[in-house]
Amino acid sequence: MASESSSVQSIHVFTVKDAKGNDIELSKYKGKVLLIVNVASQCGLTTSNYTELAELYQKYKDQGLEILAFPCNQFNGQEPGTDEEITNFVCTRFKAEYPIFSKVDVNGSDAAPLYKYLKSVKGDEIEWNFAKFLVDRDGKLVERYAPTTTPLTFESDIKKVLGVA
Repeated sequence: MASESSSVQSIHVFTVKDAKGNDIELSKYKGKVLLIVNVASQCGLTTSNYTELAELYQKYKDQGLEILAFPCNQFNGQEPGTDEEITNFVCTRFKAEYPIFSKVDVNGSDAAPLYKYLKSVKGDEIEWNFAKFLVDRDGKLVERYAPTTTPLTFESDIKKVLGVA
């Protein structure tokens, strides 16, 4: 898989499932700056991350920011719900307007191909919920942020990649 991953030049080659089970080609996000996040509803980091993700999305969606949230239940079972329950929770409690995708594994042999690729470019295993990956408009991974790094702390990086002052 490593050699396969290393030949990928952009995340735009991947297809993922949305929360309704539909195939979504990430090529639809060409020209957008992406923040890809593995999320969980019952984590101690949930409130701060979802609140700040919603704030960043409102601020920068018109400049081309898209947040892609991938629920994951690999860390202490903190995302046990169905895709529908997760989407309802995030959209109701945190007013998320960005896409919530189908639940994925981010580590191990069953990890989603997108996450295998992201880890092959920047780092090793995902440590916990809310690891964040900043991707430029060409689909190239720019930076990886630790789960404990809240989104507003790297707002300047997002602005730089977006090209906004």
